[in-house]
Amino acid sequence: MKSCETAALSTITTTDFLASLLQSSKTKSETCDSQEFSHHLLMDFVTWEFNAFLWVSLIAVTALLLRKVFKVFRAWSQARKIPGPPCPSFYGHSKLISRENLTEVLSVLHKKYGSIVKLWLGPTQLLVSMNDPELIKEMLLKAEDKLPLTGRAFHLAFGPSSLFVSSFEKVQRRRESLATELNGRLIERAPVIPTKVVDCIMERVNKFMAEGNFDCKMVSQHMAFTLLGSTLFGDTFLAWSKATAYEELLMMIAKDACFWASYSVTPYWKQGFWRYQHLCTKLKFLTQDIVQQCRKNYKFFLHKDENLHNENVNMGMESASGAPSCSGVEMPDNLFLRGLNGHLSAREEPCGNIMGVMFHGCLTTTGLIDNLLVRLVTHPKLQEKIYAEIIMTRNGSMKQDQQCVDKMHLLLATVYESARLLPSGPLLQRCSLKHDTSLKTGVTIPAGAVMVVPVQLVQMDDSSWGQDASEFNPYRFLSKAENRSDLVLDTSWNAEKPGDSSSILNDPNNNVAFLPFGSGTRACVGQKFVIQGVATLFASLLEQYEIRLESGSKGESEPTMNDTIFQLLPSPDIVFVRRNS
Repeated sequence: MKSCETAALSTITTTDFLASLLQSSKTKSETCDSQEFSHHLLMDFVTWEFNAFLWVSLIAVTALLLRKVFKVFRAWSQARKIPGPPCPSFYGHSKLISRENLTEVLSVLHKKYGSIVKLWLGPTQLLVSMNDPELIKEMLLKAEDKLPLTGRAFHLAFGPSSLFVSSFEKVQRRRESLATELNGRLIERAPVIPTKVVDCIMERVNKFMAEGNFDCKMVSQHMAFTLLGSTLFGDTFLAWSKATAYEELLMMIAKDACFWASYSVTPYWKQGFWRYQHLCTKLKFLTQDIVQQCRKNYKFFLHKDENLHNENVNMGMESASGAPSCSGVEMPDNLFLRGLNGHLSAREEPCGNIMGVMFHGCLTTTGLIDNLLVRLVTHPKLQEKIYAEIIMTRNGSMKQDQQCVDKMHLLLATVYESARLLPSGPLLQRCSLKHDTSLKTGVTIPAGAVMVVPVQLVQMDDSSWGQDASEFNPYRFLSKAENRSDLVLDTSWNAEKPGDSSSILNDPNNNVAFLPFGSGTRACVGQKFVIQGVATLFASLLEQYEIRLESGSKGESEPTMNDTIFQLLPSPDIVFVRRNS
């Protein structure tokens, strides 16, 4: 009996054990199935999200490409209405332009197709050239933007800046501020170029002559650098021991700026680029140094003036109206730098605008001074007439310590003519980044197209400047009082006597073909400042020195015409001879 019970109990225990095992196996199976289901669900969700991302990306890229393709076809459609040579290949006329001078190419095309000509620089880049003064004036008023390459060159060299960007909307406010400073308070200082500025220039010139390495270009570069630096930073710049190093750095950066800016992607992998950036960094530190020197001198003058005022008060005396006072002296920190660097954004380089103005101003002013020096040494009779005009004006001036260049009509006319014949660049470039440009002739230029003006062709146009358009004739900017005109008709060198009150200086900007400083909304904001400063510098220089060709140097340094553009001969060697009086 007991054995039967024992057997039954054993059977029940075994059955329970097997049941528990089965239940446990079932639970584990359900758990595994649940985990596997969750895993598959997660994988399906990730796959769905990734596929959705790919579809969105594909749709976005396709939309972007379709938009670009639409713009290309739209540009092609609009460009068909613009006269020009047929496109030889998919790459446009790039091979033609690379083989020949662009100005010469445009000269031939304008004669064949008229005042508006198109060229394809590539499958998507359109270039439109104009040589009619009225169309140029209209285009320069409507096309307010500049090519991105220009802003990129300044950005790589001097850091982010709101003064040299492509979009006119972004630069308008800063340009207005700069124009106010240059054409307002700073231009008032230009006629008061002291003798020590000329002495500083001549000190460096004598050093060049002693080294035996001396020509117009070197002198022009130093004259432009000293003129601009002394005007912006005051007398502190003339006494600055690092001025020579600053000038050399600035010219080294100028040589490579456009080359590195031509890369569509910043070439961080090139060692030459990092050497270039190192030079830019050194220039930044030097700029900060001269700014700091200006601030120190400004505070010193204020403190000195305050002590002088306190001494006068303690003695019971008031400053006489003619007594010297430093409080009226505005140093660049308070005058120019504040207006130029005021309201900087967080991304802008504090000294970027200052370096940009020095860079751009020195390059353009150097070209003008170089051409002016060449004209004076190759036309000694003109130089003597200008000297006589300077002496006559100085003798008739109430302020013997200032140059009244506004009354030196022949000198100013010579500056204008030098700028006309050799502008700072062969092409004046503009573009409209957002909107099409519609001209009164019915031609519509698509947005993004490069619009250029072959400045040399316009400056040599007989219809705008007369039959002697290619000749150097300052008298074209002078006219008689009783018969004033935009262009002078008297081409004789003996037509007017220096200082003759019957001679009137015509405003060159009244002639729409006068474009050495550009025109329209993006015209050079420093035109008046440069003309006034260069004229004042030469008035002080010619009063003390006569500029001559060095013995043995070729005297026929007159630019020669090759088809329709100027080909400059090597810069002549010159010497400065101090006048007896």
